[in-house]
Amino acid sequence: MYNREVKLTGHIIDSLTLPRALDLIMDMGGDFQILEFKVGKRKKDTSLARIKVSAESESLLGEILDELAEIGAMVVEIREVKLEAATKDKTLPADFYSTTNHPTYIRFQNEWIPVENIEMDCMIVVDPEIPKAIIKPIGQIKKGDLVVVGREGIKVMAPQRPRGKKGVFEFMGSGASSEKPLQTLIKSIAQEVREVKSRGGKIAVVGGPAIIHTGSGPVLARMIKEGLVDVVFAGNALATHDIESALYGTSLGICVKSGEAVARGHRHHIYAINQINQAGSIRDAVEKGVLTKGVMYECVTNNVPFVLAGSIRDDGPLPDVITDVIEAQDEMRKYVQGVDMVIMIATMLHSIAVGNILPSQVKSICVDINPATVTKLSDRGSAQVLGIVTDVGAFLPMLYHEINHKPGD
Repeated sequence: MYNREVKLTGHIIDSLTLPRALDLIMDMGGDFQILEFKVGKRKKDTSLARIKVSAESESLLGEILDELAEIGAMVVEIREVKLEAATKDKTLPADFYSTTNHPTYIRFQNEWIPVENIEMDCMIVVDPEIPKAIIKPIGQIKKGDLVVVGREGIKVMAPQRPRGKKGVFEFMGSGASSEKPLQTLIKSIAQEVREVKSRGGKIAVVGGPAIIHTGSGPVLARMIKEGLVDVVFAGNALATHDIESALYGTSLGICVKSGEAVARGHRHHIYAINQINQAGSIRDAVEKGVLTKGVMYECVTNNVPFVLAGSIRDDGPLPDVITDVIEAQDEMRKYVQGVDMVIMIATMLHSIAVGNILPSQVKSICVDINPATVTKLSDRGSAQVLGIVTDVGAFLPMLYHEINHKPGD
């Protein structure tokens, strides 16, 4: 049997981290022996468990240790991290380490070095001269990059569930459900928004076209205008239908105010794209007075950056849409490390994409009428996301009202 000792610390009982670790070891065909177990007796106290993990092969032991690392277990014996040079671009050494989205440190030159701009499913590349550890997705690996391999000298700090009174990001954290008390959740989210903005923090919105279809576009536009939103991630559809709404009063050819179909309205989104193409860009359309209201208008006039990522389904697309998805991904990376909160609204693909590049400490909310959107986001590793199953047409106006609500009103 091959053995290694691991350590779990924190609120490992309340968060079920300890039983998850033991189940994981057994489910993967390993064995364990608890060497030490100290239970915190007060709410502020943490617990500690030292566990000897055993497996019949070194490779199986390594796989178990990899999975344990994702929930915050650390190998007790401290060794230096192992590095190996990439032999060609976009190619990794054997046994490369794939990251989680949790804060991570590596043991290098007898010091714990933080890994910068942490993101899941990426590689750790080390510059030994500084020294410095950075994240790179496989597509950015260059020949000669020193890549972390194996599992030695890596420390992952998984988030701990706080004891005592739960906050909105722990409340009923059992996954997506339409039975969560919506108004209570929205009040708590509004309070989080106020707290983030009061300390100068930044909030990103990831939006789908349903924001426009349901008539909530003006609400999002006001939030941008009032400084509540600092960056917008979306696709061609949200921007196109927002501009269609601003120019023609329709979204997908349906009158936003009355909900009735408009004659030949199904062509309006093409007309809208053509108008922007004639102007040159969304910013040009605003500056030329072609576009005078809406979400994209407020982004331009208030200098709120936006990233529009294309898809195979796009009409046009608008000239501002980044059609190379890897380029769009890299553009989003420029902003996600600086945000404190992300609100994902009615877009499965964009929510999952942004969730995949978010550090786990960024407070995130995913709102969708389809429970599968929230479930898929969690299954992909973004377990920190608070899921709300509801209609975005109800959510955004209620959130805006609660943000601006004053006690006694």
